[in-house]
Amino acid sequence: MDTPNFKLPEYYINRELSALEFNRRVLHQAKDRSIPLLERLKFLCIVSTNLDELFEIRVSGLKQRHELGLSPLGPDQASAEDVLREISRRAHTLVDEQYRLLNDEIMPALEDQGIRFVRRTRWTPTQRNWLRDYFHREIEPILSPTSLDPARPFPRILNKSLNFIVGLRGMHAFGRPVQRAIVQAPRPLPRLIRLDPSLPDTGPNDFVFLSSVIHAFVDELFAGMDIQSCHQFRVTRNSDLYVDEEEVEDLKRAVEGELVASRYGEAVRLEVAHDCPEEQAQYLLEMFGLDDDDLYRVDGPVNLNRLLTVLQLTSRPDLRDAPFTPGLPHPVATAEDLLAAIAKRDILLHHPYESFGPVLDFITRAAQDPDVLAIKITLYRTGAASPVVDSLVTAAQAGKEVTVSIELRARFDEAANIELANRLQEAGAHVVYGVVGFKTHCKMTLVVRREGGRLRRYVHLGTGNYHPGTARLYTDYSLLSADEALAEDVHHVFLQLTSLMQTPPLRRLYEAPFTLHQRILEHIDQEIRNVEAGGAGHVIAKLNALVEPEVISALYRASAAGVIVDLIVRGICCLRPGIPGISENIRVRSIVGRFLEHARVYYFHANGAQHVFCASADWMDRNFFRRVEVCFPVLDEDLKARLLSDLDLALSDNTQAWELQSDGSYVLTSPPTPADAVSSQAKLLRQLAETA
Repeated sequence: MDTPNFKLPEYYINRELSALEFNRRVLHQAKDRSIPLLERLKFLCIVSTNLDELFEIRVSGLKQRHELGLSPLGPDQASAEDVLREISRRAHTLVDEQYRLLNDEIMPALEDQGIRFVRRTRWTPTQRNWLRDYFHREIEPILSPTSLDPARPFPRILNKSLNFIVGLRGMHAFGRPVQRAIVQAPRPLPRLIRLDPSLPDTGPNDFVFLSSVIHAFVDELFAGMDIQSCHQFRVTRNSDLYVDEEEVEDLKRAVEGELVASRYGEAVRLEVAHDCPEEQAQYLLEMFGLDDDDLYRVDGPVNLNRLLTVLQLTSRPDLRDAPFTPGLPHPVATAEDLLAAIAKRDILLHHPYESFGPVLDFITRAAQDPDVLAIKITLYRTGAASPVVDSLVTAAQAGKEVTVSIELRARFDEAANIELANRLQEAGAHVVYGVVGFKTHCKMTLVVRREGGRLRRYVHLGTGNYHPGTARLYTDYSLLSADEALAEDVHHVFLQLTSLMQTPPLRRLYEAPFTLHQRILEHIDQEIRNVEAGGAGHVIAKLNALVEPEVISALYRASAAGVIVDLIVRGICCLRPGIPGISENIRVRSIVGRFLEHARVYYFHANGAQHVFCASADWMDRNFFRRVEVCFPVLDEDLKARLLSDLDLALSDNTQAWELQSDGSYVLTSPPTPADAVSSQAKLLRQLAETA
């Protein structure tokens, strides 16, 4: 029997189309009436945020490939032109559904709850007078309306900013006719304005969109002209930073310069009001060099992300998820000294069900402990006001050896990371910016402490970032350990990041771009050999994305050999399950719920030895070959059993899990009866958080 060709294009799902399918699953959360109303609004906005990134990075890249006539990039071998056409078709359908849900379900339901977005046509005379005064006091002084004529060509429009195209008729002050003008809404202006609740017929949670206010009083910006039309628009631009790292001498300065330029990159999408005249829409398309497929007409705000402000402006806990207090595992809850507890035994934390506090405490105590000599850490995303950075500054100012590898090119966090790097350097920390050509994406901390006349090392390794905010929203694992071999490996990785020199072979860690990819393939191949020898074979991987074709091909080989493969892939998955003779032993599911599934866990049966790893890396080309990543084993048998239990729970979820079909679509699972319902996130909240 001939060996199948596991690399045929039809065995692979297109990456960008898989990303759109993920957004469809997120949108389903906004439709789910069992979810609190303001949380449904949040999911609706998350779809917009995700689509923005898809267009800014992926669609812009596809457009460049199409313009250059480059060959297909992915293992599915779809041309850039075909993928762009299909993205446009699916994205238009998704956006139409998104705004229908907003207008027909969520906004009426919010109004029933006393949260109103008051349209211009429903303003009372008193409200209109108050808003006119607000316009002249808070908005008009910082607007710069621009009439278009030969001396004033079409202005530069900032990426994702709110703008208006105004149709005019009449002569301007210098005696020439004017047909069009552009009004740009500066970013400092609030996109939602709370009406004064003391006004008659006005509730405490009545809001007006900035776009409605500018639209209502735009005639006062163009005295003596007849306003023919006024419609909002928003352009999305290529935001992928390009820095030729081989040529620049100062990476930080180069990234700072590229950040400014990226705000005005090539246009990739145009959003306009649904009733914008065709003539004006076509004019805008021409100005931005876009086609009809790039035009999205929306019945509502062109930037739904701004609606998230409502969650901060309203105090309605009854419309939000029930709050919870993250738990603490027993070794931490009962420890008087965290480092002493770690020295006794490895500690595993499952965020957000268990607190991120011990990780912060680990770094804070190290910064304050007079016996700690050195702290080394990698920072990818930390947040603008970071307690981690505060502790590192304290440690550096106290004279400790503080080394920070900070990734300046963490997408959309570049500016914040540059600011943090400057602050750390001013405090006396040693700051490095990663490795030329590779993003430093691993999450690890090394603490060196003098104990009893010798040095002892403690480590934290995680699947998520050192960001207390996302630690409340993303599911991740943290391992705190004093294992000497593990700490030695972490030490060598830090030496590599600072000196760029080769290090001895690592004993515990797998590291990208060096060993991780090959080790994953070896583990899969071992499962195949075990099955061929008459044993059992089982692979489980919990990931954010599965893209890399060599690993997918290896999983196909494993399935064909009889290995059971269970994949829990939150977002993009290019593997196509259920193909007879190829992937019929592979099951792929995606869990979408209250928390963003972010942890990376790999399991290999290994003839009963059960190897379990956590990692910072998804199974993508970039993680294997263009990033510095670490994958770490969980060796403590009790902790390993916890991870296996968590994986089993995710595989048994039948309320928030979606099963990937062989055609690339997803089907939501459902329990046979309500009594059989299993929600992995809800169960973990009960098991871990409620014991706090």
